[in-house]
Amino acid sequence: MTSISANLRLVDFDNVAPDTLQNQVISAIDTANAFLDNMSAATDDITAKQALADIMTFDHINLALDRSWGILSHLNSVMSNDEIRHVHHELLPKLSAYSTRVGQHQPLFSRYQTIVNDTAFFAALEPARARAIELALRSFELSGVALPKAEQENFAAIQSELSTLSATFSDHILDATQAYALALKPEQLAGLTESGLALLADAGEQFKARELASGALTQAEIDALPTPYYVASLNIPVYLAVMTHADDRNLRETLYRAYVTRASEFDKHTNAKGESLNNAYIMSQILQLRVQKAKLLGFDNYAEVSLSTKMADSVTEVETFLRDLAEQATPAAKQDLAQLQKYAQDYGITELQPWDSAYVAEKVKQSEFSLSQEEIRPYFPLPKVISGLFAIVERLYGIKVQEHSKSVSRWHDEVSFYQLFDADDNLLGGFYFDLFARSGKRGGAWMSGFQSRYTYAEQNHEQLPVCFMVGNFTPALDGKPSLLTHDEVLTLFHEFGHGLHHLLTQVTVSDVAGVNGVEWDAVELPSQFMENWAWDAEGIALISSHVETGEPLPKDKLAALLAVKNFQSGMQTLRQIEFALFDLLIHAQTPALDYDGILATLNTVRDDIAIMQTPDYNRFANGFSHIFAGGYAAGYYSYKWAELLSADAFSKFEEDGIFNPITGKAFRETILSVGGSFPAKTNFENFRGRSASIDALLRHSGFDNAKNDDAANTESNAQIDDQTNAQTNAQTTREVI
Repeated sequence: MTSISANLRLVDFDNVAPDTLQNQVISAIDTANAFLDNMSAATDDITAKQALADIMTFDHINLALDRSWGILSHLNSVMSNDEIRHVHHELLPKLSAYSTRVGQHQPLFSRYQTIVNDTAFFAALEPARARAIELALRSFELSGVALPKAEQENFAAIQSELSTLSATFSDHILDATQAYALALKPEQLAGLTESGLALLADAGEQFKARELASGALTQAEIDALPTPYYVASLNIPVYLAVMTHADDRNLRETLYRAYVTRASEFDKHTNAKGESLNNAYIMSQILQLRVQKAKLLGFDNYAEVSLSTKMADSVTEVETFLRDLAEQATPAAKQDLAQLQKYAQDYGITELQPWDSAYVAEKVKQSEFSLSQEEIRPYFPLPKVISGLFAIVERLYGIKVQEHSKSVSRWHDEVSFYQLFDADDNLLGGFYFDLFARSGKRGGAWMSGFQSRYTYAEQNHEQLPVCFMVGNFTPALDGKPSLLTHDEVLTLFHEFGHGLHHLLTQVTVSDVAGVNGVEWDAVELPSQFMENWAWDAEGIALISSHVETGEPLPKDKLAALLAVKNFQSGMQTLRQIEFALFDLLIHAQTPALDYDGILATLNTVRDDIAIMQTPDYNRFANGFSHIFAGGYAAGYYSYKWAELLSADAFSKFEEDGIFNPITGKAFRETILSVGGSFPAKTNFENFRGRSASIDALLRHSGFDNAKNDDAANTESNAQIDDQTNAQTNAQTTREVI
């Protein structure tokens, strides 16, 4: 077995303590501040060469902070508890203050300017270094480096408060999700699958353990509960099992209401301190502070701040893109809705509601496509999916993956670790998989680029990229490996696409290595691109085999799975556009919206976009972590924007062969290897040989056919138009990095 390279610089998770990490973060900040204190304000006699040396020294000093804070942030996401959360949140103001100081530090800023002003020196720099300097100068501007002293202090206070509010927003969602538990009666279990019942039983055991640990129930009371004890929770695998298969409509509505009112005025749960989990005030405060920040920086609104770092040029351009795509998707969405409404009648549902959509959609799949998620789940055992995924990327990019879980320290027994090698057995990097839902872990799926590729020759320092890929999949139950739905397979491929973007970089300037420095509306290109191989017959053959017999996915089920690719595509696209347009518009408002204004904007967007009615109590926005606690503020459109790029990029493989090694090599060299060292538009055009086209996206989504069908079926559509109020309860979208 290949040994673990020292250049991976892996973390000893067995000996990581929150208070130790806290001390390390504080020490790292102190060291970096001392360097800034000693940096001369006079730059007249500083050459561009010396300025660059100072910058590179400072970058190297910050490695210690990146590492210690990166570990703590990661643990707070995957193993949150009171101790970790306390330390994490206590450090946020210190980190915010430090970050603001760096962004407003005139001597440091001047050194970047010195380099750029020496045109000959700047022109001779390697492209990655030059790009990093250009992006740094933009970051200085967006950090208020040009502001008067008093306004800089105001900016710093805003940044600090925003970091705290975002963390609290995220805490509220996690606490609200994990606080909910609904014990089920035997009659409520009708329709649930074997795997669904196993999930509910496992949730019941977790409930017993929590109640006993908190003192809410005694051991005698726990012992008096039935075994198995079926409990519905809001953790995604459990939630979807109920919403997709439970025959009890009232149960589905109850669980739906609980899910869409998390962290709202309707949620009566409290945290460990007895405090409300309602995010309403936090949302309005975040928007208010973002507007203040925008005004200080000379922008009309926060959306303009966000777009200043993205591929898209303006709010108008993004809004036009979204509304045009909505127009393209609406005919297909109306057909999707009509299909659900037709089948709903067979199950006594005269008026389709959001809590019915997943349930009826599953019935349609079974009837129209002879496809059931439960029937195909045994064909996607996680070990087979993972080995097939590795086989796919080996064929595409000539890379090899080796597992080394037993020889490295991990934060949980369920976590696995792998090393990535090129065709010549050169080590490229390492990654962790943490794929199962559990208590203390935030929902969704993401890739975290913990450590970037980086070289600092002055101290003979070299580090290889390392990342964390995290999911909340159905865990292994009843002695069987985890059996994935195809949606979960897509999620794994998605996050692995992000991981490859981080790991395959050849850039050694960390600020633009891997996903760093990539425009946010292009960062989803490699992830969405990777999903295509989970929709291809050759790809599916590599990732599927029956968990007990080892038999491949039968041809009829394969055909059904491929046929169902665009099932409900129209409605799901409108749902994503609804999210994106809502996000864009609330951040384009000045003055900032209050909570009522936020809800009113969402309702206006639904009136414009949605084709299915949403209950008045739905508080989706209160759990919209992407924009209130993540990096997607005024940027959620990035998913659809990057999907356009992804579809167009994959069309090159459709032309050349989906496993064409030459095309794979070209994608690796022009997109994955270069990271953020060039603008995303340049990288895409270098691969595709032209600008991006929307044609492939429309074709992959099935909208070109739907539009033609719509024109030919005016009468049918006229009937559908009578029900234009509404919206599907589409599944939660995959989170990203």
